[in-house]
Amino acid sequence: MSQSYHDLLVLFGSETGCAEDVAERIGRQARRRRFRTRVIAMDDYDKNKLIEEKLVIFVCSTTGQGDEPYNMKKFWRFLLRKSLPRDILSNLNCAVFGLGDSSYAKFNYPAKKLYKRLQQLGAHMIHTRGDGDDQHYLGLDGSLDPWLKIVWEEIMEKYPLPAGVDIIPEDVLLSPSLRVELLSNETTLNDTTKHEQRIEPHNLESEFDMVVKSNERITDTKHFQDVRHLVLEASSEAPKYEPGDIAVFTPQNIPTEVDRFLEYMEWSDLADKLIHIQTSEERSLPHHWTSIMTFRDLFIKYLDIFGVPRRSFFEMLAHFTEDELQTERLQEFASAEGQDDMFSYCQRPRRTVAEVLFDFKSATIPLEYILDLFPVIRPRSFSIASSPQVHPKEIDLCIAIVKYKTQLKKIRRGVCTKWVSQLNPGDIIERLRITKGTMKLPPSPEIPLIAIGPGTGVAPMRAFLEQRMLDGAKENVLVFGCRYLDKDYHYRLQWEEYASQGRLKILAAFSRDQEQKLYVQDRIRQEGAMLWDLIENRQAKIVLSGSAGKMPEQVAFALKQIFMQQGGLDAEQAENYFSAMNKTGQYQEECWS
Repeated sequence: MSQSYHDLLVLFGSETGCAEDVAERIGRQARRRRFRTRVIAMDDYDKNKLIEEKLVIFVCSTTGQGDEPYNMKKFWRFLLRKSLPRDILSNLNCAVFGLGDSSYAKFNYPAKKLYKRLQQLGAHMIHTRGDGDDQHYLGLDGSLDPWLKIVWEEIMEKYPLPAGVDIIPEDVLLSPSLRVELLSNETTLNDTTKHEQRIEPHNLESEFDMVVKSNERITDTKHFQDVRHLVLEASSEAPKYEPGDIAVFTPQNIPTEVDRFLEYMEWSDLADKLIHIQTSEERSLPHHWTSIMTFRDLFIKYLDIFGVPRRSFFEMLAHFTEDELQTERLQEFASAEGQDDMFSYCQRPRRTVAEVLFDFKSATIPLEYILDLFPVIRPRSFSIASSPQVHPKEIDLCIAIVKYKTQLKKIRRGVCTKWVSQLNPGDIIERLRITKGTMKLPPSPEIPLIAIGPGTGVAPMRAFLEQRMLDGAKENVLVFGCRYLDKDYHYRLQWEEYASQGRLKILAAFSRDQEQKLYVQDRIRQEGAMLWDLIENRQAKIVLSGSAGKMPEQVAFALKQIFMQQGGLDAEQAENYFSAMNKTGQYQEECWS
């Protein structure tokens, strides 16, 4: 390994893995600049040593309603201690990059708060905060690339290399950060329990193993969309949650598909062999990994070979292709200038890691670099569809099974929902955790609720309405949309029962049951007088959940039309009225792309 001259610590807070991916990319760039580099989750870092650090880059994502990610919470609480001296970090040079989505009101709040707090504690900022935005047409890279360029210029000016020592070029392969090594043929899994270097997996305090109680399709079998009502039961202690919260868990790959992948890679003879993952100072194993497993299990449980790769995958793969033209193409995909081409090749047609490897047949991947090349399977988030008081020790989820045809005319199935679709009663979902969503119940059952949830966006509305029924709330409106009354009207019987009790008014839109399409925003306009009365005179709370894109904008536009038509407001006043509802929490939404 090349000699290092300075230390750099990269601390990340990541909810779904994006911030971790950015942190690891920064770590690789630091190693090329000959820094001794460590990349660590904030909550895994010994925070008492922060005062000893000289140079740190912080990377953090945003979750829920501007909240910090789960593996940053303890670190953030530590920084907020009032007892910390104002100059405690006066020896620290640092930079902060946030990941978020500017379509949300509290865009990059954790990064903004972290940036401010570090300065309050005396830290010196190398450069202004970087704000990665999912809304940028190049995604996070649109902000990250130019920000990193300036940050590295500033860092190298403060921490120059000795005369005659250069930055390691991009075409030089760095040593692996996590090394995969085969154990001897004689070694069995029982033998490895006493292996002196074995690292055992463990759950965090906030993680729970859940048992599948039922997995029922709730759409008509003739309908194109398979939607599942998944009921999970706690095997011991039940996770605590509230209506509006989100369940997060990590799926696995399907074993038969993994076997086909291993066969294509000519790794089938390694499938049942035991491997040992050797850690380094730079990178440790995630807490839920074991360091010894079969080669097949590495791909079933941990590596995302059927997901769409990020830029870092192409950057690493370029080192292993023997065909010069293929190497050049991969290097282009990994460059800032080649992002449009990479998007057209990979993101738009949703090419998977496995399909990319099929295209670049000259690639020969050394085993020791597997964990530097392949991305890990990231957690997925789903709105909880149950009230914990109505369903004690249970979590209900409403999940649409992703299946579509790509631009390549191939049938694509989502990594997570493909796994969910084949879960059977008794199966275990490991390490499920709860995060706060962006929506909450009204503070009192007396306040009316207007719940807008087309499609599987109805999931959190079910949790809200179940709790409202339990609390005796009588003024509830559900605005639901789907294609057909008889095919994909999720939880229809439950809504009709509440309506028969006089405690729920249903505004349903079935877009394909008549010649002219009808959507939730149309039903909102049709019932404008009733909704305006609830909003203006009764301070009704509105919650919206569903697919991002046009729907949230169209619902917002329909509401503003009501404000003008029923409330006599002009366009500017309607806009201000809606903005005020957002600020006070009278209107909340949670939409996903």
